[in-house]
Amino acid sequence: MTRTSASLHRPAPAFDLLRVPGLGRLLRWRWGRLVFQAPLAVIAAVMIYDGLTGPKLAPQNLATVATWVHYRGLVVLALLLAGNLFCMSCPFTLPRTLAQRLARHGRRWPRALRNKWLAITLFVGLLFLYEAFDLWASPWLTAWLIVAYFVAAFVFEALFAESPFCKYLCPIGAFNFVGSTISPLQITSRDADVCRSCVGKECVNGSAQVLGCGTELFVPQIRSNLDCVLCLDCARACPHDNVALAARKPLSELTNAAWPRRWDVALLALVFTFAALGNAFGMVPPVYELEAALAGWLGTDNEVLILALIFGVLYVLAPVLAGVGAAWLSRGLAGGERIRVVLGRYAPAVVPLGFAIWFAHYWFHFASGALTIIPVLQSFMIDHGVALLGSAPNWRLGAILPANGLFLLELGSVLIGFLASLAVLRQIADNAHNDSRMARRAMTPWLVLLVLVAVLAVTLFTLPMEMRGMMTG
Repeated sequence: MTRTSASLHRPAPAFDLLRVPGLGRLLRWRWGRLVFQAPLAVIAAVMIYDGLTGPKLAPQNLATVATWVHYRGLVVLALLLAGNLFCMSCPFTLPRTLAQRLARHGRRWPRALRNKWLAITLFVGLLFLYEAFDLWASPWLTAWLIVAYFVAAFVFEALFAESPFCKYLCPIGAFNFVGSTISPLQITSRDADVCRSCVGKECVNGSAQVLGCGTELFVPQIRSNLDCVLCLDCARACPHDNVALAARKPLSELTNAAWPRRWDVALLALVFTFAALGNAFGMVPPVYELEAALAGWLGTDNEVLILALIFGVLYVLAPVLAGVGAAWLSRGLAGGERIRVVLGRYAPAVVPLGFAIWFAHYWFHFASGALTIIPVLQSFMIDHGVALLGSAPNWRLGAILPANGLFLLELGSVLIGFLASLAVLRQIADNAHNDSRMARRAMTPWLVLLVLVAVLAVTLFTLPMEMRGMMTG
């Protein structure tokens, strides 16, 4: 499908990762993505095997330890430092070429579903299942979750002539898309004039040897990382070698009106942020007190129902009410546009704080359990007749930071995230209003929201938190 070349607006990038000697050549190589996907595919296969056949105790099983302790900590670090590296290396899309051949005459994804509503639903659903069925404590369920990802990715690639699973469905992708909006790198063109005169638009349409962009992004029009899986197929397909993975100004995507003024995109940012609070709340003592109180009030001990009520409020109702309420107050104080437009304008401001909370939470678990992978690997290899890294597993291995360091990490992350969100909020308000007084009035409800979220986050991190996935703690 050919795309127009409107909005070719960027100067040549000052830094392009694809021009770094050695690394750039590897990334642009036809099989470059496979180099990153293949190891993760092997790891995923081992995790599935150990999850289905290995120890039932979660802290001794590769499926649960690697998924719920290590993957989550590493993925947020990658998002912060470079961008959507997991989606670039995603093993679930490894059979994409075969699936695309099956889908050569496949249907287009329905127009009514070309939005983030299904991704939001599945993201919230996965977080709820994590709590309701203790996925972190079940190697068997974790293994089947990985299998489900492989199957779903292949089926949707095979049925449709694009990549709807990545763009519209994948809950991991939805998380990574939002997180990557604060990343320092973005796909762009090196020379806008080359794209303007390009006939084949291979970056999106593909070439004889390389598939084009699975999420159908036209390189010179990319202003956001929201739908970019960083597969670099655009760079491999471009016959002019005109695609760059360029550095950009920190937080610039959140302030330059790159996001569409849509309900689904705005609420994805808000759900992303409130889910960070909700996911942490599920691991501290007050959640059990709340469960007991609700069980008494409702006269039921159905834990799934009780958790559905708790997390339905935290993951869905709270972000909707907070976002729409802030937009309504902002419009009332400063006048102007429809609530949807105001919401879409200011919702990106919550992303840095939301990401900081996710980072603080995931790195609390990663930094307190990073070394657990050593005895788990030892146990796995011993069970299969291979001695690795010494003799008997030392199940006391875990933390790479002391307890005080963990709290400082959490507190520092939230503080930095709050200041970053505040900077984004001020820039958005200044861009929207020529009058500085009106800009301050418009941003006030959002400032209050940011303060409340930050205070709640710090409060949660001062409470004892479950050390999931560890033998000690």
